[in-house]
Amino acid sequence: MAPEKAHHLTVALLKLVLSIPLVNQVFRSIYSVESPKLHRELMGLQFKNPVGLAAGFDKDGKYFRPMTALGFGFIEVGTVTPKGQIGNPQPRLFRLPEDEALINRMGFNNEGVEALVSRLQAGKPKDVIIGGNIGKNKLTPNEEATSDYTKCFEALFPYVDYFVVNVSSPNTPNLRALQEKEPLTALLSQLQQLNRAKEKPKPILLKIAPDLTDGQLDDIVDIVSETGIQGIIATNTTISRAQLNTTDQALEEIGAGGLSGKPVKGRATEVIRYIRKKLPAEAVIIGVGGIQSAADAVEKLEAGADLIQIYTGLIYEGPSLIKQINQQLAQKQTQPQPA
Repeated sequence: MAPEKAHHLTVALLKLVLSIPLVNQVFRSIYSVESPKLHRELMGLQFKNPVGLAAGFDKDGKYFRPMTALGFGFIEVGTVTPKGQIGNPQPRLFRLPEDEALINRMGFNNEGVEALVSRLQAGKPKDVIIGGNIGKNKLTPNEEATSDYTKCFEALFPYVDYFVVNVSSPNTPNLRALQEKEPLTALLSQLQQLNRAKEKPKPILLKIAPDLTDGQLDDIVDIVSETGIQGIIATNTTISRAQLNTTDQALEEIGAGGLSGKPVKGRATEVIRYIRKKLPAEAVIIGVGGIQSAADAVEKLEAGADLIQIYTGLIYEGPSLIKQINQQLAQKQTQPQPA
């Protein structure tokens, strides 16, 4: 079955099954790991565990309620844009089983921010943090991008616990140009101005690409300090195709898109380690990219991430991955630390 069709069918069936209260409780008993050692207090928020669902899995907020039964500590919805858009032509999602990876060029397909708001208005689970990942419409020029981000920010503000500014997807033309220092500083400063005018401001994080140079990462660190945002999500998908097991012919047939999964693991960890050394201690890093096992999650956290997110690993390993990570972290923290 085509990957995108398989995704929609799987999550639709999961939603249907988990709408049955008894089944929902069974899933929670199987996959949830409850331990005070997993709790994290970051950005003024209480996370019951540090394992989150990355943006892109539930763009329109259709599935975050059933997904909470799988043991996540937080779920990020989106990327959402002001107006609904169909995204890029299909096929646009591809499996690379030899690499335990995916390539996607979805193009911010979503129903628009008002559709997401309507679903969030129905209420969210009390024990799971919900993040809102925001972007710009494809037809909005970069010079007017701030308007799109502020529209999404204002619409979602009452309904999400934190925000993520996505300027790092490779699948919207020229979007990554917004990662340059001047436009990014202006965008984040505007959002922070709106945020600080609220009675209770909410955390804003920036999602960055793994393809940035050290110099560009230094600029990102400066921007975080200058604008006062709460942290960084490292990293998004990569445009690199280096050292893949998938044949060059197969890659050529697939074409453009962002690569996620196991091949991104090393670079994502490098970025986390680099920016952790540069950022102030209170700045939060959410590590994402190539987490396919509990050991991969530990690697990200030891490199300097405060929380982690999974997506492609969930596709390949299933929901038991969430449980394995949380069990490993709970056990790891019970072991005596070396003197």
